Amino acid sequence: MDLNDVKIPEKVVPSNYLQLGIAALRCKQRQFKELLEKRALPENGWSDDNIEELVHQLSSLDSNNFPHKLGLGEREARIACRLVARRHYNFGHGIGRSGDLLEAQPKAAGSTLLARLTNALILDLMHAIGLPSCSGCFLVPMCTGMTITLCLQSLRKKRPSAKYVLWSRIDQKSCFKAITAAGLEAVIIPCQVQKQALHTDIDLISKKIHDLGADNILCLYTTTSCFAPRNCDDIVEVAKLSRQSDIPHLINNAYGLQSTDILRHLERANRLGRIDYFVQSSDKNLLVPVGGAIVASFDENLLNDVASSYAGRASGSQSLDVFMTLLSLGRKGYQSLVKEREENFNYLKDRLGKFAESRGETVINTSLNTISLAITLKNLTKDSNGSKDITKLGSMLQLRGVSGARVVVPGQRKVIDGYDFIGFGSHHDSLEVPYLTVAASLGVKREEIDKFLTIFEKCWQQLNQNHRESAN
Repeated sequence: MDLNDVKIPEKVVPSNYLQLGIAALRCKQRQFKELLEKRALPENGWSDDNIEELVHQLSSLDSNNFPHKLGLGEREARIACRLVARRHYNFGHGIGRSGDLLEAQPKAAGSTLLARLTNALILDLMHAIGLPSCSGCFLVPMCTGMTITLCLQSLRKKRPSAKYVLWSRIDQKSCFKAITAAGLEAVIIPCQVQKQALHTDIDLISKKIHDLGADNILCLYTTTSCFAPRNCDDIVEVAKLSRQSDIPHLINNAYGLQSTDILRHLERANRLGRIDYFVQSSDKNLLVPVGGAIVASFDENLLNDVASSYAGRASGSQSLDVFMTLLSLGRKGYQSLVKEREENFNYLKDRLGKFAESRGETVINTSLNTISLAITLKNLTKDSNGSKDITKLGSMLQLRGVSGARVVVPGQRKVIDGYDFIGFGSHHDSLEVPYLTVAASLGVKREEIDKFLTIFEKCWQQLNQNHRESAN
């Protein structure tokens, strides 16, 4: 309501009092107006009340919330449970139209505006944190793996005779299943092992391009953020190969937005070579519930190909989560989280290094991985059942509240959609030394790191004690 246009009698409320309230409302409306017109992330985060008020206003623009509505279609965004309606702020139409994520909906002006504002705020954030050359992006209401599949399907429309995807190996199931789900054939490129750290084998990728023929290859598929001791792929050199061979380049940037080093690599790879799409998880990078991914490109025209490959209408839940979170954080709030994460990564690396040194272990040197760390476990147990004992470490940590830490031992094997992975979990076939991997991701607190190291030390001591007792 615009109270400037309402004649309120003096006897109801004194004019001078009323003007104070109207001035406060006017300030809030200016804030809303600036967001809608500039479509840029506010410098400072908004209050919860202001975010909710704007969301309610946007929701009121959807036809299911019109006071005079008469719904005679087969889908009218009717919501039976009021708890569900309240949870979604009465948004029920989703985003896009059937077959295109970026199209506007005639029944849902508010949902359309919400989705487009969300995409604009994400792009503005990308520009602010280190990707000024990014031309466009949009949020997909699917996990990262399925969103990569969507990108592969859109590339296939342009290269229908190409069936191979050259994939630099990373032992994470969804990354690989994205290829098979698209009905494509994976050509697995093993990583090079240098002092236990894993690096991209550029020469082998180049050889495979020559052997298979560029026209038969759908794309080169690389990864930035991953579990140590695997490094970020050398996306700059792969991008150069992509440009030279005229083969698309797709990057799994799952949690790379929170790393300034990775952002610099992306910018440089685009400048010196070719990147068609890079995909990042919304939950890992924006601290929202699981279920969304962001497709971005340095060529905005390519994004329409992906958006039009989506079958059906899409959920608007992820857009609402991201929209509210970005407004809550603001540009400064997000940049503060990134800075805190990078400081905590260095803190974890330093503390873990001292822990390793005191026990004859090593924190594997993965200088191109600034999120995840791996510490060797070669001295934890040394009997014939060493591997079995070491795997207990993972469950011991889990039972004590430590989540996300992974114990990787030699000899693990996994078959995924007919492909046999030897040494699964280690990203290569010839793992010799077991290790534990941990990460300092966005939102991690220093207190969590300190508590983890205390628990890790106790578990270490207990396993060694159990080993000594079983030996006697």
